[in-house]
Amino acid sequence: MDRLEEGACVLIFVVMTAVALVNVVTRYSHFPIYWIDESAVYCVVWLTFIGASAMTRLRLDFAVTMMTERLSARGQKIAKVMATGMVVLFGASLIATCVLWMDPIGLARAGFDGRKLAAETFNFLYTERTQTLNWPTWVVYLTLPIFAVSMTVHGLANLLEDLELVPRTPPKGFQLSELDGVN
Repeated sequence: MDRLEEGACVLIFVVMTAVALVNVVTRYSHFPIYWIDESAVYCVVWLTFIGASAMTRLRLDFAVTMMTERLSARGQKIAKVMATGMVVLFGASLIATCVLWMDPIGLARAGFDGRKLAAETFNFLYTERTQTLNWPTWVVYLTLPIFAVSMTVHGLANLLEDLELVPRTPPKGFQLSELDGVN
């Protein structure tokens, strides 16, 4: 999963950079492309969520350690397990929210007809389109359940390491120091 996220981040970053450069050139030449801005925004959104999930696994997420660094070694371990457990709980809650919001069971009952689902449930997710790209909005919003699942999986892997049920695997390609903080 780490390689997949890394590849996705690189690909999206390259696309975002290319889109931004095309935007600069076309605006400077007085022939702006109207959908460029929207595509750049979606690239940033996807890059943010995929990158946040990868950072969770690498333990590069932020931590406020003012209180925990004053705890004993056992207290720090307990705080670390609790913090990682909250990441897993947040991810699981986000998965549940995405299932309720995207309603895949309701969509299947409606014969994968977004208009029928909207008429029955007032869930217009599958009938709306983006403003300039004219993409189905659910395609853009897929980043949320992908993020929720991957962050939960990464959080569970980190929790197993924190509980010392599996050995901690150092990330390949990153020279990280072991911090005393909670993350």
